[in-house]
Amino acid sequence: MLRSEQVFSLIKEEGIQFFAGVPDSLLKDFCAYVTDHTDEKDHVIAANEGSAVALAAGHFIATGRPALVYMQNSGIGNAVNPLMSLADPEVYSIPMLLMIGWRGEPGVKDEPQHVKQGRIMPALLDALEIPWYCLDANTEDPAGLIADAAATMRQRMGPVAILVRKGTFESYKLQKTVTSAFPLSREEAISCIIDVLRDTDIVIATTGMASRELYECRVRRGDTHSKDFLTVGSMGHAASIAHGSAGSLPGRRVICLDGDGSVLMHMGTLAVIGQSELKNFVHIVINNGAHDSVGGQPTVAFGIDLPAIATACGYREAHTAKTTSEIRAFLQSSSENGGPVLLEVRVNKGARADLGRPKTSPMENRDALMKQLGVYVGPEEK
Repeated sequence: MLRSEQVFSLIKEEGIQFFAGVPDSLLKDFCAYVTDHTDEKDHVIAANEGSAVALAAGHFIATGRPALVYMQNSGIGNAVNPLMSLADPEVYSIPMLLMIGWRGEPGVKDEPQHVKQGRIMPALLDALEIPWYCLDANTEDPAGLIADAAATMRQRMGPVAILVRKGTFESYKLQKTVTSAFPLSREEAISCIIDVLRDTDIVIATTGMASRELYECRVRRGDTHSKDFLTVGSMGHAASIAHGSAGSLPGRRVICLDGDGSVLMHMGTLAVIGQSELKNFVHIVINNGAHDSVGGQPTVAFGIDLPAIATACGYREAHTAKTTSEIRAFLQSSSENGGPVLLEVRVNKGARADLGRPKTSPMENRDALMKQLGVYVGPEEK
């Protein structure tokens, strides 16, 4: 395995001083090292991967120096637009190194949402005409690989990618960690929420730990999973999924169980929901101030006023809760004045070491919910 310190030093030797990106579980040790060993002005944990590419472009325009942008390979979806219409050599020609965690690499077991993304990753980079290199724990000459990638970046004056395989980096523990002393963990908050839901409520849960904890909470209660949609990928889009469902289910409350990193990723969604006048939309944001599912790097969510933002966007009501009694009170009264409404629940970061994963496939989860709603799923009838 490679030490994060070694790779960080090799990158800086290539004249790269600025880092931006969205944390990834495969890159969590490297991301943690960057967080601990760069000044805040030289490292921005971006709202989404496209923003990170734009940050790198702005840095180059101001300094003439390239930056490193890190992301999970699923984040390429957010980054394609600025990579093609901003950084590409045929447009503004902005050099930058992309460090991409290769989730779902063929032959490496991974979660279902990463399988196709991992399989097509090299072909996708080829289609984008972005040269790429592969770094893993057995790379004999990481210095040479990084030097070659940087040389290609400078020669073409455009993005160059380094695909990082699973298990490349030695363990490194984040030192600049988020500290808080709230009464609840995320799992305890989710358990409280489920306890006070109505029998007709539908839950759309964001990707990562929240969906896994919701699944296990249902197991402990002896519930079915037929009223939950567990978003296994598509970070930042749970609220829009819930919006799309709420508009077609006027007789049911639709609960969006969201996270702070997810909300920040596509915050414009709040404005669209706020203007929707959906009386049955309940947006619950579990805020632990961290990208908890991918290493615990901080978000900016403890530094902003989410309820004030939601209210400014048109949500009829928005509050912050820290205790089970505050959560219960909100959910029991949230429909009195109509929606959409938002509740931010501030919790401590972290999860159980033995937290499991859903035992149903994404399509089985989809079909169970749609069947519960009385929606036919299958070949189109003739």
